[in-house]
Amino acid sequence: MHLILKGIVQAFQMLFRGDPSVYSIALRSLEVSVPSIAVALLIGVPAAALVALTRFRGRHLVISLINTGMAWPPVVIGLIVALFLWRSGPLGFLDLIYTVRAMIIAQVLIATPIVTGLSLAAFQQLDPGFRLQILSFGAGRPRLMALLVREIRIPILAASMAAFGRIIAEVGAATIVGGNIQGQTQVLTTAIVQRTNMGDFAGAIALGVILLLLAFATNFVMTTVQQRSFWVI
Repeated sequence: MHLILKGIVQAFQMLFRGDPSVYSIALRSLEVSVPSIAVALLIGVPAAALVALTRFRGRHLVISLINTGMAWPPVVIGLIVALFLWRSGPLGFLDLIYTVRAMIIAQVLIATPIVTGLSLAAFQQLDPGFRLQILSFGAGRPRLMALLVREIRIPILAASMAAFGRIIAEVGAATIVGGNIQGQTQVLTTAIVQRTNMGDFAGAIALGVILLLLAFATNFVMTTVQQRSFWVI
């Protein structure tokens, strides 16, 4: 219990004293996770709409793959990305391994199935008559898509929060493709693992508290936007 209290106290000391290394690690966590969510939304929502609103051969297989992707082990995603980005791999010439960009690629692959799967479920729950009503007014496909996305904006925000929670707490893929290089690719989760392995449990707890505070602050902002969207429906 003493160790836990010591870690919590140390966390707030790091925050209020403005420890540059801690702020750097925390900002890097956001530098990786925020763009990953943005790209996942740009890919996942249109993909979900396409699957939900069209009928094609193999549709059930595609939906099964999307739902399976929501449970992909991040460490496996990290391994696959590392194999492609490794210097002797197919994309090794890009020289991305052990960089923040490589971590973003891995996290996009983790987050996109979550966004796609939850958005797909939201699209499928829409009343078919709503889409027919929009089309009856002569709306084109882009206008139809915009109105349907607006209708499910709250589930999309929920999908964003679920995906963000998954990747901000992710450690396996971040370690494999980022290398946990101090000052370059180290994020809060990998720093926690490193300090734990070093026996610095108080420092690990402190970083854990900071990670929880960061996750809470980000989700609080998204929840506020979500609830405001609910009341303006």
